[in-house]
Amino acid sequence: MSTAKFGHVALIGRPNAGKSTLLNALTGEHVAIVTHKPQTTRQRIVGLVTEARGQIAFVDTPGLHRRKPHALNRRLNRTAGAAMRGVDGVVLVVDATRWTDEDELAGELFQNCDGIRLLALNKIDLLPDRARLLELTAELSKRLAVDTVVYLSALKGDGIGQLLDELFARLPRGEAQYPADEFTDRSARFLAAELVREQLMLQLHQEIPYGLTVVIERFEAEGARLLINALILVSEERHKGMVIGRQGSVLKRVGSRARRAMAELFGQAVHLELHVKTRQGWTDDERLLDELGFSD
Repeated sequence: MSTAKFGHVALIGRPNAGKSTLLNALTGEHVAIVTHKPQTTRQRIVGLVTEARGQIAFVDTPGLHRRKPHALNRRLNRTAGAAMRGVDGVVLVVDATRWTDEDELAGELFQNCDGIRLLALNKIDLLPDRARLLELTAELSKRLAVDTVVYLSALKGDGIGQLLDELFARLPRGEAQYPADEFTDRSARFLAAELVREQLMLQLHQEIPYGLTVVIERFEAEGARLLINALILVSEERHKGMVIGRQGSVLKRVGSRARRAMAELFGQAVHLELHVKTRQGWTDDERLLDELGFSD
């Protein structure tokens, strides 16, 4: 009888707790985009870890938040909540440097989860006083009834091995459900769109990135290179010029950096073209959100 383990494990937490950084550290690949801005992750993304002892499908989720001015914000919360249904375990990722009202929201959902409940205290390298870490561990372990606690610096890769050990020890036996050579369930087109959006969020001012999204209109192989056309949708006409920049400076910078990231991820040369279009109020258009793939 095989002793291999398999399970789906959701990563939940408030925005900027470090879930996407953790997913990338676990898989060793650029599966989820990472920026300093809240709500960078907008959709459910599965990252795969396959070892001799089994396979874990980690489900990265949008950060749970109280701010819900648009239909898109509300969908992000529903997506995060739905990802916790039917999984074998949940990892609550907490920024150990501060506990917020949005952590409370994530904690409430975590308490109602069946299966493995693991608390991951992240960014411990930023704590000036490790005594605070012990206090936080004792407080949250009691309040949330966790199975175990691990300490991480996802950015540095510290604690990743312990997290995997704790999960593999608790997951049920089962055969892998994904090919061993895959690191995500998402398509190359999806990953390409996300890499463009990552650069837009890094290059633009605070309020602009939340009103834009990226659609891949062309993704074709031509010889040894990929030909990719990406459409950037903005929700306000005044943002279009900001995305393009003076004499196209911002768009050129975004395109150059996204192209390099794609070439590294896909392992081949990439020709990338970017275009910008205004779609007024798309963040509040339920039908359009469906068309753009923002499922609940």
